[in-house]
Formats: sequence, structure tokens, C-alpha cells
Amino acid sequence: EMRTLYIEPFRMAFQEAGALGVMSSYNDYDGEPITGSYHFLTEILRQEWGFKGYVVSDSEAVEFISNKHQVADTYEDGIAQAVNAGLNIRTHFTPPADFILPLRKAVDDGKISQETLDKRVAEILRIKFWLGLFDNPYRGNGKQAEQIVHSKEHQAVSLEAARQSLVLLKNEKHLLPLSKSIRSIAVIGPNADEQTQLICRYGPANAPIKTVYQGIKELLPHAEVIYKKGCDIIDPHFPESEILDFQKTAEEVRLMEEAIHAAKQAEVTVMVLGGNEQTVREDRSRTSLNLPGRQEELLKAVCATGKPVILVMLDGRASSINYAAAHVPAILHAWFPGEFCGQAVAEALFGDYNPGGRLAVTFPKSVGQIPFAFPFKPGSDESSSTSVYGALYPFGHGLSYTTFTYSDLHISPSHQGVQGDIHISCKIKNTGKTKGDEVVQLYLRDEISSVTTYTKVLRGFERISLEAGEEQTVHFRLRPQDLGLWDKNMNFRVEPGSFKVMLGASSTDIRLHGQFEIVP
Repeated sequence: EMRTLYIEPFRMAFQEAGALGVMSSYNDYDGEPITGSYHFLTEILRQEWGFKGYVVSDSEAVEFISNKHQVADTYEDGIAQAVNAGLNIRTHFTPPADFILPLRKAVDDGKISQETLDKRVAEILRIKFWLGLFDNPYRGNGKQAEQIVHSKEHQAVSLEAARQSLVLLKNEKHLLPLSKSIRSIAVIGPNADEQTQLICRYGPANAPIKTVYQGIKELLPHAEVIYKKGCDIIDPHFPESEILDFQKTAEEVRLMEEAIHAAKQAEVTVMVLGGNEQTVREDRSRTSLNLPGRQEELLKAVCATGKPVILVMLDGRASSINYAAAHVPAILHAWFPGEFCGQAVAEALFGDYNPGGRLAVTFPKSVGQIPFAFPFKPGSDESSSTSVYGALYPFGHGLSYTTFTYSDLHISPSHQGVQGDIHISCKIKNTGKTKGDEVVQLYLRDEISSVTTYTKVLRGFERISLEAGEEQTVHFRLRPQDLGLWDKNMNFRVEPGSFKVMLGASSTDIRLHGQFEIVP
């Protein structure tokens, strides 16, 4: 699992993309802290993967070796473990002397050799020389940067990223896109007109976020667009309210009543719920994946008005929105789309943009299913008479305002050796009446293997944009790295046998099936 799932993206970053910097984490693996692990920082990273860069600790990870993991008697011993393991740079929000002085003592006490110290310094200097920092340490023009950052071109990229991130989770009876002839619309929810809490604390914003309320108002200048907050992201008793009910305050009652009244007066209501910096960021683990605070109560109350309701989610994690999935006819997930949030969402709601994003995570129905993440081992999703099962929304899921057909699957060659490539192609046609994006997903299944493998794994995806009636051929290439597994002796190899090919619009919406054989 560690090799197959958790460090494979790092291997690709270093071996295939050439990344030259990496941060060592806080956690341990089999009882050994990663920041003090020679196995990870030297044997795997440098010797096996050929990494030529530097390792920097996560903040306070070096201190944690002794004061949290408690696998070193003193801070000095923890430093020795980290440096001997392969750490080059220590990070923490304290003066450098707090690290330098005990490091010097560790060297004087013989816990770190001069040879190791020279090696760790050389690994840093190599990158600095490669970057030319000794010849020209102050590179670039600060004023030029001010002219480039947030340029028109950068803003265009930001807007397009916001658009492409949108995932249409549900669209019952084609409620979306809405008609621009709507005369009155209520925009309700704690994220509907939020700006401050949708900006990450790790980086300032160059411009204020355009909210969903603002985006809809700009797109519908002649309509009556009413905003009501309805409730806060969290309630005064959060997070205890995740497990206990508390009576609403007078202010909470007022906010909810105002929102319900606005929904009754409008032709349609757009609810903007989810999370923000108060619930989704570093150190914001949750007890529940349900909507926090009074949000679901607000959603139910607005739905009870009988008026059409669309839910827009602004959030950074999978959410068990079971009530919405069952009772709200249309759901659009926008994640945290940034500066052009409101414009991208409004365009999608009213048909100026056709959402085509796909889920990169599995949405469970309950935290009781966790761990519940794609890819699945056989039996991970077995039905049960005593618990809910299955995904609320599966990995790769996402709808469109148009339709696509898949045809002409071609696999070449049908028989290949263990070191050969497999080429796969198929045709995709937009069979609807509007332009749209399709994300063609290639899944693979090793039919018989020496160790238990996954029911299917994602081995490629291509996002294509097609006009109505347009057809395009999509190509994939499978390399030995895509076919191999880690066997019982921890050797990575491609095993001869049959592989099942599945092409589709999600991990559960497979349109084409095929197979090929790997021969000895």
C-alpha cells in the first residue's frame, strides 16, 4: 500500500518530472519517524530514485523526533537521527541558533560524522550552484514582477481554472442551466457572499474574491437578486454540535427566518453552502462529513418552501450531503475556485459555461465507511444489511449539459511482453446540442495476480472539448510502470497474464471494455 498508493506520486515527481526539493513529514511509518528515516530519505529517495536535491523538514518535525515520537532521548539525538537519515534543512519558527548549537554539539560528540555533514551541505550547494545563485544571488526585477503578477493573462488562467474545476454532481429533470429570463432569485447561505474566509491564510490575495451573489447579480442585471446569509458556516457550539443538539440563539433564528422569507418570494433559490477557512485547512480535522453548523437545517427549511432549489457547494473535502443528494434537484460543486468564483459559478448555473469537471475523490455516505477511497480492494464495497454501503458520489463522477458516446475501442498489440507498451484508443462523440467537455477515463484490472490488487485502477485520463456533433479519437499509452505491482518479496514487476481495459465517464460509468495479454 505504501509503495503502490502513498509514495508513487513522489516517485513520479522526482524520477519523471525532476523535482529537486522535498519536505520530510511529521508522521511515522512502522514506528519510524520519516524525518529520521534513513530508509526513506536515503535508501528510497537518493539511492533508489536517484534524487539529487535537498530535503527540508516540515516545521518542527526535527523537534518531534524527541518530544513527540520520543524515539530519541534528547533533542541533540533527534537532530543526529535526522541529519544521518538524509535531512539537509531544518524548518521551524524559532532562531537558527536553536538548531545550530545542538547540531554542533552532535558533531563534537561524534554523533554526526564530518563526512556526513559535508555531504548534507554539498547537496544544498549543488542546487545553489545549478541555479546560479553564487554568480547572481539577486536575480530578477521586483518592479517587473509587480507588472506581471495578476496580469490580464494570469487572470484569464485563473478564471479558466475556476470554470474547469466545477463538477456537476446532480441535475434532475435538466433543471440546470437556468433561464436568464428569471425575474427574481434568492441567493442564500453562509458562503453566498463570503470573501475573507475563502482566502487561504498561507497566501495573500491580489484582488477580492467575486462572490456567487455578485456573479449572479452581474449576469442578471435586470433580475431581482436577493441575498440572505441564513446561518454561519459553524454555530456557536461547534464542534460539540456535531454530536449534540443545541437551541438556536435569537440571532440564528432571525437569520434563518429572513432566508426562508426570501426563498418564498423568489422564483428560484441558489443555496451556497459547504466549508471555508473555519472548517477546511491545516489542523481542521472534522468529526463529521455532514454540513457543519445549521446549514442542513437551513437547506431543509428552504426546500420545504416548495420552490426550486439549486445547491452550490464551496468546500475543500468530500462531504456526506445525503439529504441534498436525495431531495435537491441540482447540485454544483465548485470547491474553492478563487478570485473568479462568482463569475464561474454564475456562468455554469445559467448556461454560459458547461461544467465538465470530475471528482478526484470518493464521496462516502457516512464517516462510518472511512477508510473508503478509490481504488478499492475486492470486498471493500460489499453490501450489508446493517450499514450503508456504496459511494454517495463515486470517484471520477461528473455530469454535463450535453451527452457523449464512446465507440471503436482499439488495443494494440493484443499480446505484449513484460517490457513493452500497450496503445489504447477510442472515439468520443458529442451527441447533444451544446458544446461540452468530456473527461475520458482509462481504468485497468489485473485479472489474476500473485498478490491482491484493486478492482480497477485509474491509468489515464484526457479532458477534451467537443462542439455539438463533433467526434474525436482519444489515445492512451500504457507503460510497464502502469502494469506492474509490488510482489510478496517487495519486487516491482510486470506479471504475465490478462489485463481488463475499461474506458468510461467515471469509475462506475464504464462505456467500453476490452483486454490484452502480457506474455513471458
